[in-house]
Amino acid sequence: MISISLPRLAAAYVFVLLLILLVQIQRIGATGQILLANIRMTIQLVCVGYLLTILFENPSPIFSTMVLLCMLAFAVHTVLGRIQHQLPLGIGKTIPIALVMGSFTSLFFFIVVVLNLDPWYDPHYIIPLAGMIIGNSMTGISLTITGLFTGVRDNRSHIETALMLGAKPERVMESITAQAFFNAILPTINSMMGMGIVFLPGMMTGQILAGAPPMLAIKYQIAIMLAILGSVTLTVFVMVRLGGKSFFNERAQLVIPEQGSGRKNQ
Repeated sequence: MISISLPRLAAAYVFVLLLILLVQIQRIGATGQILLANIRMTIQLVCVGYLLTILFENPSPIFSTMVLLCMLAFAVHTVLGRIQHQLPLGIGKTIPIALVMGSFTSLFFFIVVVLNLDPWYDPHYIIPLAGMIIGNSMTGISLTITGLFTGVRDNRSHIETALMLGAKPERVMESITAQAFFNAILPTINSMMGMGIVFLPGMMTGQILAGAPPMLAIKYQIAIMLAILGSVTLTVFVMVRLGGKSFFNERAQLVIPEQGSGRKNQ
């Protein structure tokens, strides 16, 4: 594998300078945000590189589990940070439940059944795979929450009318949860449709650059994409089922917070 020296790596930042130049020409005013994003990316990846080096040299079920829990906690924090409106009380508790049930089920099925990994906690495999699976599930949850909130807000009068006529919340929410579910899994489906022809996935490209035979890289890519599909599907399904209930109180009355830019719910 071709090594990249620090001076040559630094040369790659010319693309950042190009972006800043174009932003300045168009007077968008996002220079600070662009610089912050690149600085954070660099520092975070370097720190992760050192951490992975230590973990790879000292494999341990305790260390691997701690990393998985940290990834889960950061994913929940990131999801909450992306939401730009108030959420119903209690929906925040649904996010980690959905992530654990969807991501971890898919992850452990993949490493135990598909890879037959021994030991299961081998950080060379479980940490990169968990990153891809949890990351995609996190995106699915963000889209689900947005879909649920938008659907409830846009159909508020219809929902309240149906409730007054005696309809149950589960029945009233059927079309909204179905649409939210579909919208949340659609990016994963679209990604699979263009894979291999429109673009080469990152995992496959990385393995080929590292010297792996193309067909082996393809097998891994197919398997991980199916694992991601399963994770997103399970995560989003749990989220729409449990999250949809959060918009109603114990008396089956609709509770929808006013839209705002602050934090959401606890």
